[in-house]
Amino acid sequence: MRNESLKSDSFPAALNGFVPPTSAATSKHADGTLIDKYGRHVTYIRLSITDRCDFRCTYCMAEEMTFLPRSQVLTLEECLRIARCFVGLGVTKVRVTGGEPLVRPNAVWLMAQIAQLEGLREVVITTNGSQLDRFAQPLLDAGVKRINISLDTLRADRFKEITRIGDLTKVLRGIDAAKAAGFSRIKLNTVMMRGRNDDEFIDLTQYAVDQGIDIAFIEEMPLGEIGHGRQSTYFSSEEALKRLQTRFTLLPSTETTGGPARYWLIPDTQTRVGFISPHSHNFCDSCNRVRITAQGDLYPCLGNNDAINLLPLLRDHPDDDEPLKQAIMHTMGIKAKGHDFTGQMDSPQVIRFMSMTGG
Repeated sequence: MRNESLKSDSFPAALNGFVPPTSAATSKHADGTLIDKYGRHVTYIRLSITDRCDFRCTYCMAEEMTFLPRSQVLTLEECLRIARCFVGLGVTKVRVTGGEPLVRPNAVWLMAQIAQLEGLREVVITTNGSQLDRFAQPLLDAGVKRINISLDTLRADRFKEITRIGDLTKVLRGIDAAKAAGFSRIKLNTVMMRGRNDDEFIDLTQYAVDQGIDIAFIEEMPLGEIGHGRQSTYFSSEEALKRLQTRFTLLPSTETTGGPARYWLIPDTQTRVGFISPHSHNFCDSCNRVRITAQGDLYPCLGNNDAINLLPLLRDHPDDDEPLKQAIMHTMGIKAKGHDFTGQMDSPQVIRFMSMTGG
C-alpha cells in the first residue's frame, strides 16, 4: 500500500497518477523492481557524492564555479540510504561519481558500506585519477571492483589547457597505482574533441595497449552554459573507429560492462576499445540507468531536465525508507523515451553542467 506520508505535490505534474508497472502480472521482472513505462529495467545508478573537483575541464565546468553549500549536499549517510533503497529495488550496479568523488572526505568509507549491500553485484568509480596514487589500494580493499579514469590527452601542456589546473603526471601515477593495487579492467575515458585531441586517438589507444587496460572514446555532449558551439568540435565514433583502424585491427565484440559502450577487441592484447555514442548511435532503447546528483536530484535521463529531489524525503523521514522507495519507483514515470543531443549541439536545452549531474 502506498505510504500516505508521501504527498502527491512532492512530484512533478507528469508523475501524478502514474503507477509503475512493477507487478508480476505486467512485467517479466519481480515485484518491486524498477521498470519505466517503456519496459526498460533500471539496474544501474550513477551516484554523485560531490559537485566539487580539483580540475576545471573545459567541457564539464566553468572556469569560475560556485559550488553548493554543505547543507545542500547529501551526507555520506544519505548517499548510503539512497544506494540501499535502489539495491532493495533490484539495482545491481552502483557507480560513484562527482565532480571528483575522491576529493570528498571519507569517500572510501561510503564505498565500503555500499559494497556490502546484499544483492549488489558491484560498486565502481569514475575518477579523474588525480587522487588514485593515494586511494587505489584503499578502494580495492573497500570492495570497489572497477575504475574508470578520465584521460583526454597524453601531452602535459594540452592536459593543462583542457583541465585548466590539472597535472598529467599525477594522473599517470594514479593509473600506475591502480594497476599495482591489482584492479582488473581499468578503463580510460576519452572525450573526443575535434581540433583539440583528435590527433591523439591512436597514441591514447597505444598507451592503453601498452598498459594492458581498456579505453572508451566518448562523443562530446552539449551540457551546461558552456555547451554552446559544440558542433565545431564534435567528433563521431565512426570517424574515430576509421582512424584507429589505420593502425590497429579492431574486431567487433558483444562484450559489455553494463553501460552504453560498444566494444571492439584488439587481437593479441588485453585491450578493449569502446565507443560511447549519444549522438551517432543513440542507446536510449536499452538504457538501464538513472543518475542522482550530489544534492539529491534524481534524473532518469541525462539528456532531459525532468527530475525529482530526494533530499527533502531523506530529511523529513530519517527513520523510514518507504517514502524514498515510493518516490524512486514513481520517478520511473518521467524517464524519457530518448534524448536528442544532436539537435542541441549549438543550443543546449540541458543547462546544468556535467559536474552537477555526475559524470
